[in-house]
Amino acid sequence: MAVVSVVRPSTVAVLLLIGLLSLLPMARLVVAAIAPGGEVDVAAFLGRLAKPSALRAMGHTLDTAFFGALLALAIGVPFAVAIALTDLPGRKVLGFLLLLPLMIAPQVTALSWLHLFGPSSALLGMLGVAPPPGTPNPMLGRNGIILLYGVQHAPIVFITLRAGLARVPRDLVEAARASGSGPGRALITIVLPLLKPYLVAAAALAFVSGVGNFGIPALLGTPVNYLTLPTLIYQQLASFGPEVLPQVAALSVLIGALALAGVALQSCALRAAGHRYAGGTPARFALGRFRPPLAGLAWAVIAVTLLLPALALLTTSLIPAFGVPLGWETAMLSNYAEVLTRQASTMRAFRNSVMLAGGAALLLAAGIIPVAVVLQRLRPRVRRPLEGLVELPYAMPGIVLAIACILLFLRPLPLVGSLYATPAIILVAYLMRFLALAMKPAATAIGQIPRDLDEAAAIAGAGPLRRLVTITAPLAAPAAVAGGLLVFMSAFNELTVSALLWSSGNETLGVVLFSLEEAGLGTQAAAIAVSTIVVVMVLLAVLDRFGRRLPAGVLPWR
Repeated sequence: MAVVSVVRPSTVAVLLLIGLLSLLPMARLVVAAIAPGGEVDVAAFLGRLAKPSALRAMGHTLDTAFFGALLALAIGVPFAVAIALTDLPGRKVLGFLLLLPLMIAPQVTALSWLHLFGPSSALLGMLGVAPPPGTPNPMLGRNGIILLYGVQHAPIVFITLRAGLARVPRDLVEAARASGSGPGRALITIVLPLLKPYLVAAAALAFVSGVGNFGIPALLGTPVNYLTLPTLIYQQLASFGPEVLPQVAALSVLIGALALAGVALQSCALRAAGHRYAGGTPARFALGRFRPPLAGLAWAVIAVTLLLPALALLTTSLIPAFGVPLGWETAMLSNYAEVLTRQASTMRAFRNSVMLAGGAALLLAAGIIPVAVVLQRLRPRVRRPLEGLVELPYAMPGIVLAIACILLFLRPLPLVGSLYATPAIILVAYLMRFLALAMKPAATAIGQIPRDLDEAAAIAGAGPLRRLVTITAPLAAPAAVAGGLLVFMSAFNELTVSALLWSSGNETLGVVLFSLEEAGLGTQAAAIAVSTIVVVMVLLAVLDRFGRRLPAGVLPWR
């Protein structure tokens, strides 16, 4: 009876937490879209979606997300096969570098490519191949958005396919080779057919990521009036304020429906994959004389998609102004000094981002172990829906969650008042969005703790709380810390959520970077972007060193 009395309150607390952080904001959004006046009005909802601007933005969203997903497949599939199934030299380093765009904010990626190919490119100007002044930047518009969707979301394809490739048994490949099939034919006739569910899942995830991406179309589409649904929502809310909440709520529900459809397709595909074959020793292909040229090709792709844009961003941050050629005499750190030590808004943004991202990371890392323990104790038919609710805000585009938070916290709440236009609303949004990111490492670690330890402590008279504090928490603490670092990295320079939630004095790095670029201060924006990349790289190095103490699968590059 004593155990039941302890478990029941903890279970109720976890249910309330999941309801507040996951279910409540999404429910509030749906109510605001379908029944803004308190009564259900489907005709008005459909009328808002049928406006020409909404239809045009929806077409742009579907178009860029679809072709961006195809390009992500074209990049991610060869890398996944080469790194998971072959003896390609340097494959671990290549895999790590390929994943970097996933760790870097989309607006930083967009900024680096803008400064790589534009007529004011410091890198191309230094090499004497910059386009003439006045030449339109080729990255602006539809094609640039599709290209960067492919680069930004190729790591998602890579991670998904590598999980499937690790399950392809070597026996099947060896049987095909013994029957006279060459490596290429065995790959086409054996491996790729087994990967169909993972290919569908990877394409669906890349599509969903494109639907909800804000940073890339904001920097590449807005200047030429090529609006997607997220940028249309931002534009309308920034121009008209809370009075257009019913309209943007309807658009947010549309984005959410597209995202949920993609997530559902991905889940169905992976569920089917689990029953197609039993995993065994992974297959391996020897490249032979093709190792050097294929390695060179892989490094060339990494250089073009990652290293050159990063170098362009760095060179832009070193010139005092656009049009000044980069050289030993003109290269200086004045932009860094300006944004890090003199400019009040950027210094405040650094402080706000550290505090908000750090606060979310600390709260989630400290509280995630009891939540994961309670979920592990529940029956699978109860646990799985709850895990789905935990992942809902993370699966939803950030712009949708931001609108939900505005609707939820615009009016004063009992005891605390209104959170709107305060830093608290951004912190709560981060807790909602990144709960799933913190949950996965902790849940994986707790699932691998031998039950014998807990049972032995229970026999010795230790209650559930004492067992949690003395056994489970110490063993799962490294995974919880890793989850906290992942949360900090994701929240530190994000833009999608804070673009709609920030207010004067509460700017975040993503918001300031976007504002500086819009104001024509691209060199200062580049300095901020380079600074955030340095922070992310340091955290990645810490996580990688920490990785040996973590369960397999927590860090995607290990």
